[in-house]
Amino acid sequence: MKFNSYHPTINLIYFASAIGFTIRFNHPIFLVISYMAAFAYSVKLKGLKSLVFNLCLVPLIILYAIWYSYYNHFGVTGLRRNFAGNEITLEAIVFGLVIGITAAAVVMWMSCVFEVFSSDKLVYLFGRVSPKLSLFFSILLRSVPRIKQTTVKINLARSGMGRGSRQGNILCRLRNCLSIFSMVITWTMESFILSSRSMRSRGYSLKGRTAFSIYRFDNRDRGFVIAIFLCLTLMMMAIMLNQVTIHYDPMIIMNRITRVSYVFYIAYGVFLLMPMGLQIVGEAAFKRRCRQRWK
Repeated sequence: MKFNSYHPTINLIYFASAIGFTIRFNHPIFLVISYMAAFAYSVKLKGLKSLVFNLCLVPLIILYAIWYSYYNHFGVTGLRRNFAGNEITLEAIVFGLVIGITAAAVVMWMSCVFEVFSSDKLVYLFGRVSPKLSLFFSILLRSVPRIKQTTVKINLARSGMGRGSRQGNILCRLRNCLSIFSMVITWTMESFILSSRSMRSRGYSLKGRTAFSIYRFDNRDRGFVIAIFLCLTLMMMAIMLNQVTIHYDPMIIMNRITRVSYVFYIAYGVFLLMPMGLQIVGEAAFKRRCRQRWK
């Protein structure tokens, strides 16, 4: 029972809320929950490749925090002076870490979005509102893996002639890579033009055109929507009680953590981990049924 099997509207509400909260909340606890949830869910969806990519974001976060503290000077807790003689403060370093973690979490959430959303879901969501926008999104999502496959094919064909991206000295490799890049750009433009003409010949831009859809809003979707909006209600309460933001300039100021704050933390974690939890439970139930069937 994967999250992509749910109704596209539920997928849209969840990811829009998750990404919006990640950008909006700068409280360290909420930010860590969002980062860990995005990290875990992306690894669950894409495996080892996502794990390596997410780990590569960690040094980038640290480097950005260092760069931010060197060129932004605010705060009252001085640590040392940089090469230009400006003060490096604790508040600037912490705020740089907050910005870096937020950006990394958004990138990981977007990788989950591209894994869950298909072109059919985009056409279903935006087809009636803006057919041209839905067509653009579907072509864009479809073109990303095709461009990668075409690049591999072109490189393989040129490698047979001794002009691959890893053949020759440095100058030859650079020239070969530029040639491959030029070919891929040319193929991409021609592909977009052919797709546009193909959709126009099928009457995609005509008024009153309807689209076939296989999505139905069932009881399972209704139960998930109730759980989502329950968590969203608690998040709105946290925002109204000023539990999700911290002031970093000129000093770090935050509201006192109370027992009610832990309710908000748990609700936020449950909300972000809900799709991964459903997938884990569904996979365990499927394996259990398979074992019972083959006994």
